[in-house]
Amino acid sequence: MKNGQAQRPSTANPKILSLFNLMCFFLFFGSGLAIGLTVSFYLQDFSFNIQLKQFSTPIPTTNRTEKSSRIGLKEYVKPPNVIHDMKDAELLWRASMVPRVGEFPFKRVPKIAFLFLTRGSLPLAPLWEMFFRGHEALYSIYVHSDPSFNRTVPKSSVFYGRSIPSQEVQWGNFSMLEAERRLLANALLDISNHRFVLLSESCIPLFNFSTIYSYLMASTKSFIEAYDLPGPVGRARYDHRMKPIVTIGQWRKGSQWFEMDRGLAIEVISDRKYFAVFRECCEASCYADEHYLPTLVSIEFWRRNANRSLTWVDWSNGGAHPAGFWRRDVTVEFLQSLRTESHCQYNGNNTDICFLFARKFLPGTLNRLLRVAPKLMKFN
Repeated sequence: MKNGQAQRPSTANPKILSLFNLMCFFLFFGSGLAIGLTVSFYLQDFSFNIQLKQFSTPIPTTNRTEKSSRIGLKEYVKPPNVIHDMKDAELLWRASMVPRVGEFPFKRVPKIAFLFLTRGSLPLAPLWEMFFRGHEALYSIYVHSDPSFNRTVPKSSVFYGRSIPSQEVQWGNFSMLEAERRLLANALLDISNHRFVLLSESCIPLFNFSTIYSYLMASTKSFIEAYDLPGPVGRARYDHRMKPIVTIGQWRKGSQWFEMDRGLAIEVISDRKYFAVFRECCEASCYADEHYLPTLVSIEFWRRNANRSLTWVDWSNGGAHPAGFWRRDVTVEFLQSLRTESHCQYNGNNTDICFLFARKFLPGTLNRLLRVAPKLMKFN
């Protein structure tokens, strides 16, 4: 090398440089991958814990003093409000629902539904108040009166808040039958109601509540009066347009005041076949409320019917209406005769308890009934 000539720097090996760059790349890639996986697992675990806290049911501990309430069937079996805005078609459809499983998966205390069909007030309500007292878990009350009637009922009364949504009723008209079905359908909404009794404002009980309750709950039959009656108030009311669904040989008459079990009540409010025929053909002097139920039950459900009424009434005076009773008629001897001076069949055996109720007791009989009936019938 000559003096004064510049020295050239040495050049690195290219293979070593490439290897160094490759190692740096893998180092940074591996670090990034490790950081990414760590953050990802952390976020997933964090999100899962949040969801678990939000949607999972906490397991109660032995130190927990507050117990969670079980909903289950509570709302379904709870008796519905009497006041509702359902139309008749909606009401009948809702009331016709029935479970296919016969056994109840909860404790059910069967009740008697007392259905009062009235023009206005219940003048004998104080007597019924004494009758019901002390048996609040064993009965339900439903009242159907003219919607124009303004009723003032004290909150302490068993009749308070028991008026169902009603429509105008013309007594002896087809609307009477519709009112009976409306009462029955409303009572069926309460799944605890097992027996159903239709009464008027002039009816009284002939026995105390415990006796009537035991009698009905042990009965294997419903109590609907039905008989074949020749003459102007029987077969003469038949309309031949009802054939072939209802023939004159199937035509029956009976009292509109009935008692039936839940199974038959559901069949009655679910019927469309016979009800449609009566709606179309039972006009003028036909009186559907006296013929529809006796005819329907006699055709389709006669094995389930005792074929007699539980409501005593006096037809001895003749005429279109039974005898009414005044204050002077109410005596211990008279009421006792209504209670025991009859003979009939009950669950296949002879009995002298045939009528559980009686009518027609006029408003003026109330004071005498309050003095005589409770002691005789052993109320309370």
